[in-house]
Amino acid sequence: MDALASLPSCLEESRIGSLPADAFYIKDFISPEEEQALLEKIEAAPKPRWKSLAHRRLQTWPSDLTKSNTLLESALPNWLLEPVVTRLLSLQTSTKTNDHIFSVSPHGAPNHVLINEYKPSQGIMPHRDGSAYHPVVCTVSLGSSITLDIYDTKEDGTRENEPKYRIFQEPRSLLITTGKLYTDFLHGISENDQDTNLSPESVSNWDLLASPEKITNGTWQRATRTSLTYRDVIKVSKLGNKFGIFRKR
Repeated sequence: MDALASLPSCLEESRIGSLPADAFYIKDFISPEEEQALLEKIEAAPKPRWKSLAHRRLQTWPSDLTKSNTLLESALPNWLLEPVVTRLLSLQTSTKTNDHIFSVSPHGAPNHVLINEYKPSQGIMPHRDGSAYHPVVCTVSLGSSITLDIYDTKEDGTRENEPKYRIFQEPRSLLITTGKLYTDFLHGISENDQDTNLSPESVSNWDLLASPEKITNGTWQRATRTSLTYRDVIKVSKLGNKFGIFRKR
């Protein structure tokens, strides 16, 4: 399958219309061959790259942020740039402009990638990504589908008990969230081995899915899913390059 042939002519064609501005979902953003190559690179990373948490394990590229939410400048490896970043930056936001989703970000492109591996029954608590990043999040899913839950907040600032929106993320898809959806809402993944009550009424991006027919009786049985989250860290220090901190990795 040629992933490039399946891409929309602009992001506007992939807008998730039922969500607050702005969110976009592109099915088959990468090909099965590209997906497999990425999974092999992730698995081949040196063991120190993996950080094991209580409910998942992750890699951070090129490095963790400092306590002051600063990224020590270092280039992303080529396998995280090609094809994802190149393809991201080639997508116009609309047919009326040559701008892409990172055109107004501090560095004009993502400079940080978080790789999360979720086994069935693993998830992440509802949270906001915070002010360290330009408010654009681009997530590529590998391996299996999963449901992302979006929560609103109550008048007292605490989050609602139930998600207000749900986004179903398929393998090889790209999800972009920005604007109000980034700043005002929380997102998380429930700790279940299956996603239930999935339907055109409950899933915000149902009409954009590649294979909704694979969801059986409103239920999706999870398998291992790996996500690549691309963001632009606002504060960058050149000390990383100056002292060669990452060159031995």
